[in-house]
Amino acid sequence: MAQKQSDKNNPKKFEMALHKENYWLLAISFALVVLGFILMVGGGSEDPAVFNEEIYGFQRITLAPMVVLFGFLFAIYAILKRPAVDKKDDSSK
Repeated sequence: MAQKQSDKNNPKKFEMALHKENYWLLAISFALVVLGFILMVGGGSEDPAVFNEEIYGFQRITLAPMVVLFGFLFAIYAILKRPAVDKKDDSSK
């Protein structure tokens, strides 16, 4: 009974799972992934009976997948990164 009364007197403050800095880094990683997929687009020909060698270019085969992979790795970093606000709180203890 005493437990319920103390919970009513001290409502917990709502906190987001991640901080603002993490969300900004996630937005950057999302933009990198989208950029990588945009780099993969194209290379087709207007006439379906004609083959276009442009589809095997450096941009679509090498650069774009590396950009997408870097975007996903950066997203993992953005989720796991501890914000500077928490680091200051831990050092004072």
